[in-house]
Amino acid sequence: MGIRASITVLDGDGIGPEVTAAAKAVIDHIAAKEDHEFSLQHALIGGEAIDESGDPFPPDSAAACLASDAVLLGAVGGPKWDDPNAAIRPEQGLLKLRRTLKAYANLRPVKPLAALAGSAPIRSELLEGVDLVVVRELTGGIYFGDKQRTADFASDVCLYERHEVERIVRFAANLARTRGRRLCSVDKANILETSRFWRDITTSLMTREFPDIEVEHMLVDAAAMHLLRRPAHFDVIVTDNMFGDILTDEASMLAGSMGLLPSASLGDDMPGLYEPIHGSAPDIAGQGIANPCAMIASVAMMFRHSFGLDETADRLQLAIEKTLERGIRTADIAIDRQQAVNTREMTNAIIAAY
Repeated sequence: MGIRASITVLDGDGIGPEVTAAAKAVIDHIAAKEDHEFSLQHALIGGEAIDESGDPFPPDSAAACLASDAVLLGAVGGPKWDDPNAAIRPEQGLLKLRRTLKAYANLRPVKPLAALAGSAPIRSELLEGVDLVVVRELTGGIYFGDKQRTADFASDVCLYERHEVERIVRFAANLARTRGRRLCSVDKANILETSRFWRDITTSLMTREFPDIEVEHMLVDAAAMHLLRRPAHFDVIVTDNMFGDILTDEASMLAGSMGLLPSASLGDDMPGLYEPIHGSAPDIAGQGIANPCAMIASVAMMFRHSFGLDETADRLQLAIEKTLERGIRTADIAIDRQQAVNTREMTNAIIAAY
């Protein structure tokens, strides 16, 4: 008998239900093949939760997530709830979810596949040897700071406490120890006091606890440039909430599509949160053409980080790669869109390759 685990699935909005359906199909296949027992339950978040309850992350959803062993999230948001001045917005549910799970460390791996070199907008020779992970601080900074607005001014407070910086840098450094032993800390220390605070703490912590790790400090604008100019230079990048949000979307273009990249958001002794880095893509919602690869790769990260099933995670990731190497593509990465497969066909091909 394999493992038993409970998983809360937050379908969300737009293509969210389509990619979480793909994840469920993969989970069911692997459970049957490897004799695991995964109990899946659905809960509301985002726009669908606002429509149902007036709350983008209602208490019942929070309770379900906390009671589970892992959480899968599709995506939130869409034109129906797109007014940035609205008092209640889908994105608030996402922030509440992260805070509820105390998921302070967001991992976003980027490793372009040779089979998709032609899909990326970056020259293929620049992608050789690229294998990096961005570790984004997820529960602090400007997204969670006090916000004020009047008719004449607005402010968003970027606040970090020492323990928040130390724990995310320590997390990233421990990850670097399992990889190339290189850590790049990204900030804006030439301008921002919070960044100078971040850099001083990082320097002290790395000297004291991780003398075996090569540390580099880089300003965020330079990091944005070098991610495109020399992406193979990076191993593990650690940065704050807002910079991480922006840089990881940029880094997704190294792989060719946001539809390819997974993420894991982890805390201490809490259920892990797994989701593709893409949004709800309302322009293609309901058409059945969304790329499920990022969601399925997020399932692989769930197997690894929440359930300790490293071999299962490796096999699932390999199944994705084999499928892409066979030339099976959804529209976002297809060379010839006339030959593109739909979401279900892509999912079934990955399942067959597992």
